[in-house]
Amino acid sequence: MKERIINSCNLGLKTSRYNLKIIFANKFIYLLLAAVGFFLIEAVISLLSDTNPTEGSVYYFLLVPGLLLIFYPTTFGIQNDLDSRMLEMIFGIPDYRFKVYLVRMALIYVFVYIMLLLLSVVSSFALVSIPVFEMVYQLMFPIFCIGCIAFFFSTLVRNGYGTAVIMIVIGIAFWISAGILQNSPWNIFLNPLVIPRDMNEVIWADVVTKNRIYLAVGTFIFLIWGLLLLQKREKFLG
Repeated sequence: MKERIINSCNLGLKTSRYNLKIIFANKFIYLLLAAVGFFLIEAVISLLSDTNPTEGSVYYFLLVPGLLLIFYPTTFGIQNDLDSRMLEMIFGIPDYRFKVYLVRMALIYVFVYIMLLLLSVVSSFALVSIPVFEMVYQLMFPIFCIGCIAFFFSTLVRNGYGTAVIMIVIGIAFWISAGILQNSPWNIFLNPLVIPRDMNEVIWADVVTKNRIYLAVGTFIFLIWGLLLLQKREKFLG
């Protein structure tokens, strides 16, 4: 029994390590450096400016690195499998593709969570004291949602570069709409840590709750939709 548990753990570690190599590939290091670099630049600018950083500003400092980290693995996941000739094996075993991509999505989000946790700790020491776990928890809602949207389009387009173009356009549209929607629960980039001056705290809490529910539902819909598109085997291997 003990040996079986040890063997299962070893197999799980090997599988996770292999999937991480496929997910992040060699190009991911550039986005990782870009994410950390962006955060450091924003932190230095904030420290040198006259205004003191707040929890709300740190939220945006961390949101962009999180989106950069989620962008490559969710957008180019299927493309990397195609380039490494893994797609035929994944689609060759019944229902195996669903397990593979669900595990990979979980690994991606765990990695991004850990990275944001580390950056949040640095922010708490270097910029302003923040509730680290609460900060990362709130950040994961828009990051989860956008990651699943990217996964959906990667299964629809079946090309990493095509998906990247679509996601950049969608990201710009979301960013522009954030200024229009602003304090609306439909704003995907709603900052829950900044309470509007002209809004009651109770009303704001209700707006934030609705926003998080909408993002959670959107995440689930796009994830399931993407997995359902994986059933069309001939479109991926044809």
